[in-house]
Amino acid sequence: MAAAAISHLRRGAQRHAVLCISLSRRRFSSSSAVAAASPLAAAARRLLSTTVDSATSTSGEHYKPPSFDPFRAATLSPSALPLESPPSSPPLQDEAAASVAAHEQATLACQEVELEGLKAGVEAVKSREESPEEKEAWWLLSRAVVNYCGSAVGTVAANDPSTSQMLNYDQVFIRDFVPSAIAFLLKGESDIVKNFLLHTLQLQSWEKTVDCYSPGQGLMPASFKVRSVPLDGNSEAFEEVLDPDFGESAIGRVAPVDSGLWWIILLRAYGKITGDYALQERVDVQTGIRLILNLCLSDGFDMFPTLLVTDGSCMIDRRMGIHGHPLEIQALFYSALRCAREMIGVTDGSKNLIRAINNRLSALSFHIREYYWVDMKKINEIYRYKTEEYSHDAINKFNIYPEQIPSWLADWIPVKGGYLIGNLQPAHMDFRFFSLGNLWAIVSSLATQRQAEGILNLIEAKWDDIVANMPLKICYPALEYEEWRIITGSDPKNTPWSYHNGGSWPTLLWQFTLACIKMGRRDLARRAVEVAEKRLSDDKWPEYYDTRTGRFIGKQSRLYQTWTIAGYLSSKMLLDCPEIASILICDEDFELLEGCACSLNKNARTKCSRRAAKSQVLV
Repeated sequence: MAAAAISHLRRGAQRHAVLCISLSRRRFSSSSAVAAASPLAAAARRLLSTTVDSATSTSGEHYKPPSFDPFRAATLSPSALPLESPPSSPPLQDEAAASVAAHEQATLACQEVELEGLKAGVEAVKSREESPEEKEAWWLLSRAVVNYCGSAVGTVAANDPSTSQMLNYDQVFIRDFVPSAIAFLLKGESDIVKNFLLHTLQLQSWEKTVDCYSPGQGLMPASFKVRSVPLDGNSEAFEEVLDPDFGESAIGRVAPVDSGLWWIILLRAYGKITGDYALQERVDVQTGIRLILNLCLSDGFDMFPTLLVTDGSCMIDRRMGIHGHPLEIQALFYSALRCAREMIGVTDGSKNLIRAINNRLSALSFHIREYYWVDMKKINEIYRYKTEEYSHDAINKFNIYPEQIPSWLADWIPVKGGYLIGNLQPAHMDFRFFSLGNLWAIVSSLATQRQAEGILNLIEAKWDDIVANMPLKICYPALEYEEWRIITGSDPKNTPWSYHNGGSWPTLLWQFTLACIKMGRRDLARRAVEVAEKRLSDDKWPEYYDTRTGRFIGKQSRLYQTWTIAGYLSSKMLLDCPEIASILICDEDFELLEGCACSLNKNARTKCSRRAAKSQVLV
């Protein structure tokens, strides 16, 4: 067994080194990037050896990037084990330790090459010619910056001078700040992102209660505000404090499930583009990652690997019938698991956590790819479903009634193309097209290559419905008439083709751009950016647009919305320097599909999700 493990480690290190070299050649093949990759490796090592603050570091003066191989750290096994295991395993044998060291060197070499290419991309972004619209956008983004104790820590949601009722638009939202953070990172301004990550991490540990009930410890706030309070009761002296909102003040009192997921995704992007992996290594940051994962991976009554959430727990933060297992949360969950697995320190105490991550990733990818995907062929299959099947081999596993297929769908879906549905529960499929979930499924590789191509093909074929006069529809189609009254509760803000109910949100541009870059369809992204450029500046950068084709500024839309501004800037920079998109993109993990947690399980009732997921990739 030991010899087999050592052989596996050697093969893994060799594959990893070859993969890193091939990826670096593919991603940074432009003349500027190749020229930037020529400095000595020592320079890259100096960039990677970021000094850690003595007050928070436990690893010494200089940082050495951690090796990552979850299949070395933990053999796949059922996820019922506790997430934290005692440090009781025996030390590796000398030969295995040498193989591990070789793997660490290969990982470091890969990180050095990638870092040099990314820094070359950042320099290219800095030197590019900016349009008048971009210059205006940067000026507006700088005005939205929030300072705390003399340091920039985020951007407000909106800076609209035309309204006196700011509600919570003057706060820093985690999800809203992500496109701002990406814009700053691409511009080489990383301090604000680091400050944001650390200060929101501190807020994670704050006490949070709603009617004497406290949610999970790993919950991240939806937003925070900088307030000035009297110092020790002195009315003449003040100090600044951060006042977080975990949902206890939000409309509907809903916890922000997506905040922690976005935080992990942004943490990985920050490390990749700056080389400051020391931030990920800090004890408090590692603890924050684990708390979020423990909250997401905790056992419950659900039979599915998807996260069960209430309505309004993500970007769609009002009642819109997405309670259950909405696609947006599942795509962000999958992406956060992929990112966290790269950043978690591999120790004896983290082996079971990595096992749980691997098991959840494979089960989640299979579940979404198999049951959420619809195209013309799949819809015809659902149309012919038999119901009330009781067996382990049932075809209609969720007892979906064919009458649920909406009348608009058969004529709307193109022959070449498809998408991931919005939600799936027993006897319920939400056939609406949700842009963010589908786009992030492409970015994170939750969707297969064939499915990702099908999603972009559908958007191109249905351009007049999803993009039209302003990209992109948050969902399609809108809820209307009796359906709107029942599902939204007659919400006056979510009237048909407005706000979350079929409104057009220009902030989705940067995620659409990422998906197009990954799939080699930059032409689609440029086309969408050109549509937005015609109006955004003249319309004063609105939050969203109304009507079926996005012709009107939203009736309650805030102007100078920060993530509209930042989404536009990020899209422009990503299109000019597409290699930088790698800080957010995850490629298909074929090794994850190789391992199998159920290989020793002889129970005929258990089917291998990894094997099925692998067969989908190879289609």
